[in-house]
Amino acid sequence: MADARRAQLKDRTDISGARALIVEARFYDDIQDALLEGAVAELKSAGVSHDVITVPGALEIPAALAIALDAADSTGRPYDAAVALGCVIRGDTIHFEIVSMESSRALMKLAVARRFPLGNELNKGGDAARAALAMLRIKRRLTRV
Repeated sequence: MADARRAQLKDRTDISGARALIVEARFYDDIQDALLEGAVAELKSAGVSHDVITVPGALEIPAALAIALDAADSTGRPYDAAVALGCVIRGDTIHFEIVSMESSRALMKLAVARRFPLGNELNKGGDAARAALAMLRIKRRLTRV
């Protein structure tokens, strides 16, 4: 089986000065450190500032994101994009399937309902941030007034 290759995205819509939120599940610290480092590096290289919210596990990510989006909107400092970072490790029970599928479902529902750029890409922080930035570029390009 061939390794997945990520095509270079050509959209260069200016997103500098945007504000992103990273919601991370701190269940496996060493893995999470690497995910967060990759996401932060991508955001910084794009000129996007960020805040970080830490939650206990992957199931808490969607609720924390929804709470943070509402709070940011109500204070007049809305987020332009978000990155969801979590790691769920497969074990001998169906816990992995429940946690990963329900967390992903809730994140997708939130992103679509709010038309909100969200990156949640496999288990790689940099890829998740790149996905969020790509969606933000699309939103900025298509919703320019």
